[in-house]
Amino acid sequence: MPDVAALSRVVARQRAEMDRLHDLAATSAVLERAKGAVMALTGCSPEAAYEELLHRAKTADRTLLEECWITLGTLAAPQPRPPQKQRPAARTAVAAPGQEQPAVPDDAPTLARLGHALLRVHSAQGLAAVLLEQLGPHVDATAIMLYHRLPAGGLELIGHAGVDDRVATQWHHIPPLSGVAARDALQAQEERWLEDLAEARKSYVLIGDPPERWPSRAWLPVPVGDRSDVVLGVLRGRTGPFTERDREHLRAVARLCAGRLRSLDAPRAASADTTADVVQGVFDTLPGAALLLAPLFSATGEVEDFRIDAATPQAVDTVGRTGRELVGLRLLEFRPSVTEEPLWQGCLRVLATGEPYEGAPLAHRVVAGGAAELVTSAPRVARLGGNLVVTWVRHDPSDRQEQRLADVQRLGNLGWANWNLVTHEATWSAQAFTVLGRDPVRGPVRLAELPSLAVPEDMPALAAAVGQLLRHGQRFDVPFRVRTPDGIRHLRAVAEAVTDSSGTPVEVHGFVQDHTARRNTELALIESERAMLTQHGVLQAERALAVRLQHALLPLPRAPLTLAGLRVEVAYLPAQLGLSVGGDWFSAIELPGGDALFVVGDVAGHGIDAVATMAQLRFTAKGMISTGSSLTGALARLNRLLLHSRDTHGTATLILARYRSEERRLEWAQAGHPPPILLRDGRARPLERPAGMLLGAGDAPHYEEADCRLRPGDRLVLYTDGLIERPGESIDLGLERLAAALEVPVADPSGALAPLLTVLLDDERRDDVCVVDIRLPADPA
Repeated sequence: MPDVAALSRVVARQRAEMDRLHDLAATSAVLERAKGAVMALTGCSPEAAYEELLHRAKTADRTLLEECWITLGTLAAPQPRPPQKQRPAARTAVAAPGQEQPAVPDDAPTLARLGHALLRVHSAQGLAAVLLEQLGPHVDATAIMLYHRLPAGGLELIGHAGVDDRVATQWHHIPPLSGVAARDALQAQEERWLEDLAEARKSYVLIGDPPERWPSRAWLPVPVGDRSDVVLGVLRGRTGPFTERDREHLRAVARLCAGRLRSLDAPRAASADTTADVVQGVFDTLPGAALLLAPLFSATGEVEDFRIDAATPQAVDTVGRTGRELVGLRLLEFRPSVTEEPLWQGCLRVLATGEPYEGAPLAHRVVAGGAAELVTSAPRVARLGGNLVVTWVRHDPSDRQEQRLADVQRLGNLGWANWNLVTHEATWSAQAFTVLGRDPVRGPVRLAELPSLAVPEDMPALAAAVGQLLRHGQRFDVPFRVRTPDGIRHLRAVAEAVTDSSGTPVEVHGFVQDHTARRNTELALIESERAMLTQHGVLQAERALAVRLQHALLPLPRAPLTLAGLRVEVAYLPAQLGLSVGGDWFSAIELPGGDALFVVGDVAGHGIDAVATMAQLRFTAKGMISTGSSLTGALARLNRLLLHSRDTHGTATLILARYRSEERRLEWAQAGHPPPILLRDGRARPLERPAGMLLGAGDAPHYEEADCRLRPGDRLVLYTDGLIERPGESIDLGLERLAAALEVPVADPSGALAPLLTVLLDDERRDDVCVVDIRLPADPA
């Protein structure tokens, strides 16, 4: 048997020789293309072109292969040659494949290896993989991304390495918006070095999920042709700046990539298939707006967009591009809002099922006579192989006009009519028959017979108007009523005449309009106004009666009272908003034995019932306390009275206070009422309330008493909630406002109550106000 090791060595030598021959052939092909580019630009011979490439390589300190790639990328015109100089350790290029290479600087081996590696690159994705392999050890690159500028200004990811599919799918397409470093680099034709992640976030949206995966990154435009339409992204997994050496190295790499990218684009542009040209040629001759769409799928297999492979000259996008200018764009660039329209779902359904789709009419722009205009068309979608054909069927202008007229008649609830007075022909629209409640089978009536359709009461006025129009051509606008199976309708007829040269009417056109809904609304408003006026009168009468009852039951003293050695002033102010009288009340009397009783209450509600309940509570409370009942016992009985008496009204709040003059002590209890305010030594504060729920709210309430010893000069204010309550405000704020007002010194030492009320009350009071102001005079000096 042959020696296996020997055979392996033979195979290895043959494989190495094949690789060498492949590299040699590829290098020769790159060299020949570069020579052809220089010859095309300068018109020189092949030998002169070769010499020019050698000179450029030597001047720029590059290898010949690197110079070829850069030449193919830039296609720059030759520069005048400077005098030849000796350069120590200068980097020279191989004069031809197989020639020996001289010594080069430190970065030269990496660039040389990259130049040779580019020979095996056949796609942008392959280029990204080669770049990551070559740049990883040199600049710590952990990911490479290549973006190409789209015609609309957005970016498309054409190659990536070191980036997972999820991130690549997420960032496959970048819209034409600011704030993305890759697009900014292309827009400015300048590198972007993002070396501080926190600082970069202030200016850019960062690629990555999360972006912290690559703490530093660089974006370099790749000069393919006159300007850069490709940007190279080098992403590093570590923090820190790019050294100047790294930056120069990456710029050299970008120049090397330019030639490879141009050679990759050339076959693609050249292979813009004959089929594609034929299809576009067909679309160039088609009438109307139409697109040929190719579906684009995401990494998960779902349709994420469509590419426009052909377009008619009448198709126009949102920025005015038409026809062939649209080829290559995405559907989302052509119509950014399409995913929110039924057309998008229609395209997906047609692609999945093959059944054609026809959408509702919608407005879009088309080009007519070189100018864009807004038209109404219905989209239709049909499948063609694996692609879609989308057409927009334009509505005829006359059809649109007729539809608009029908819409106006329907929305305005009117119909047009025409009468030819010479031929005696009458023409009505379908809506006119509907408005008049006439069967279309019976046909229209002559103009002179129109009044016969009205109810008898309205016939004379309509007949007179028609007669004036027929005899003198006088326009009319007359309301009338007709009787239909649905009831009486209120209509309006408007007509005018067309006369001949002698002024004789020969044709009449006009319309009839249904005003039934509006007329019914007017009648309902009139009836409502009458009812409101009636109710207003009832309320005024009730208020007048309630006021008289209130004055009779609750007489106000004309001057301050003196009760048990106390100076007492009382104020009652009715509400200024509304017609009803409230249930606020007070009582201030001197009891047998020299004590005094003070009561302030507020019955829920307004009107006669509230006044009646107020009277019942007032007299009952006075009677019980006068006959020896305790304050809490009186509250409990008043609560049962409200709960079980049919004549009482709802609920009520109440304060009962008994002043024992010999001890100068005030005993008080309350049922859901705001606490009294005590002013002493210039400071005002509410008294702490004992327990007690409002009257009429429960059948087993618990009431407690509290007491307060008064000092000479003290002032105690009892009041109802109308004094402190304001809409949208808490009771605590009202109490603070009352306390602050009491603390303000007054010019009148007698302490009239009017200044306090002026400060606290609004111009328009929403509730009744009742105040009992109690003062213990100061001891004489």
